[in-house]
Amino acid sequence: MESREQSKHDAEIVRQFSKQAIPFTQLPGHLDSIQMLIEMSSLKSDDLVLDVACGPGLVACEYAKSARHVTGIDITDKMIEQAKVRQKELGLANLSWDIGTVFPLPYESSAFTVVVTRYSFHHFLEPEKVLSEMVRVCKPGGIVLIADVVLPEEKVNAYNHMERLRDPSHTQALSVSSWEKLMNTSGLKNLKRAAYTVEMELEKQLRASFPIPGDDDRFREMLKMDIGVDSIGVGAHRRGDEIYFSYPISIYTGKKSDC
Repeated sequence: MESREQSKHDAEIVRQFSKQAIPFTQLPGHLDSIQMLIEMSSLKSDDLVLDVACGPGLVACEYAKSARHVTGIDITDKMIEQAKVRQKELGLANLSWDIGTVFPLPYESSAFTVVVTRYSFHHFLEPEKVLSEMVRVCKPGGIVLIADVVLPEEKVNAYNHMERLRDPSHTQALSVSSWEKLMNTSGLKNLKRAAYTVEMELEKQLRASFPIPGDDDRFREMLKMDIGVDSIGVGAHRRGDEIYFSYPISIYTGKKSDC
């Protein structure tokens, strides 16, 4: 039975991302580096791909250009609406979309050859359970891939405080050591990691977000105070009159055991 805490959290995610559905697709940076994910997935033309917490379909549609079929699932119907719009614009027929939860995933075990998710794990209350579900629905010999923010241990608390000001549905980004533990206990083999950054301009990011009134000013002030200090781990800096910062993203992949 779904816990009251999980139900409340899911409702907050739906509330936030129903508003963010269109602005999310328009932010510079959200289409960047998808090719890295595709390459690290060792994607083949006969692959059946699942994109977990697919949002507006940016990743799913890129995978669909090369895979046999891609399924995207998200808890927010407004995001799925935008995903369908993108699919139509790109003229892709090999996609299907589901509205549903990530734990449990509503699919049979070993249903997909590649299971991916991007920028979602920091929203999960129990990330280890979501990873377990991703592994379950992956075929033996298939690839599981996660791309998300990863911080050094000494900066993760400050980062999480900053992001909760911007997005109340943010739960927690994990540290490097936490990610290593999560992946090492997943049962996946041939673990690999790569990294990149996504640069954002402060005001553009806030316009695509819907913080609690007053928290937008706290977010601005926190970044301004961190210029030249980098206690948050996002490299805040000025460029003319504007403030920029970068999300540090890591990609983790593993192969599901054949046995």
